[in-house]
Amino acid sequence: MEDDDIDAREIQRRALEEAFGESSDNGGDNDDEFEFSSSSRSSLHCLKPGDGVPLSWEMVDGVKGLWLCRGFLCSAQQSSLLSAIRREGWFDEGCHNQAMRFGDLPGWAVEVSRLVREAVWFSDTSSGEGKESSLGNHHEESCWPLPLDLLWREPLFDQLIVNCYNPGEGICAHVDLMRFDDGIAIISLESACVMHFTRSKQEEGNDEGQGEEGSLMRVPVFLSPGSLVLMSGEARYLWKHEINRKQGFQLWEGEEIHQQRRTSVTLRKLCRSPNENVKA
Repeated sequence: MEDDDIDAREIQRRALEEAFGESSDNGGDNDDEFEFSSSSRSSLHCLKPGDGVPLSWEMVDGVKGLWLCRGFLCSAQQSSLLSAIRREGWFDEGCHNQAMRFGDLPGWAVEVSRLVREAVWFSDTSSGEGKESSLGNHHEESCWPLPLDLLWREPLFDQLIVNCYNPGEGICAHVDLMRFDDGIAIISLESACVMHFTRSKQEEGNDEGQGEEGSLMRVPVFLSPGSLVLMSGEARYLWKHEINRKQGFQLWEGEEIHQQRRTSVTLRKLCRSPNENVKA
């Protein structure tokens, strides 16, 4: 069985290289050499700890289509990404905490998109700690952190939001606008936090997503620095997500998280225009 898993990973690696070219491997596994720039190419060894071991993904219990990769970016990659964001100068004046880009994204954002795709393609998936990995069963659509029709679309993402939150600042409960397609990625940087998911609607006669006495279920997800969240299907369309960073709300395992500045990178894909394929 172990040999079958190795063969499956090798097939996946070759398929990805055929689609996007070989990853750069110009000497050593030094994560400090990794840079986010328009000219850089991703290093698969930075994504996979050890010798070819895929990143670990967790399917969040209770929210179908919600996946978490805690170790998506190493500390050096996080620092490089933050430096690339700061070089944009979006937050220099201190009067804005959000920047948006549509269409052609900065080179570093294209690089992050590529890393997301690679992290999914080389994924080691599980439904929680201690549960058997589904690696080797990738023919089953449900075990992919992102459905394959979304994973291989081009471009994977064409809309970017960067938020820079001071302590106490967060986001209210919401579902992303319908102008954006399925499949949303959120990368967390700097301060850790807890994101809560609640069911956005309750269909009549449907108790799914309800807690005790009919109250809406709240599913907390701990986002550590360098983590990646992917939302698709029900998680994207039927569940609201929020981050309340006011005092007393950021609790994890019975203790309040010390809040510092938090930066997040959200990647989305604009829905195709109804007239996009109509010939003039």
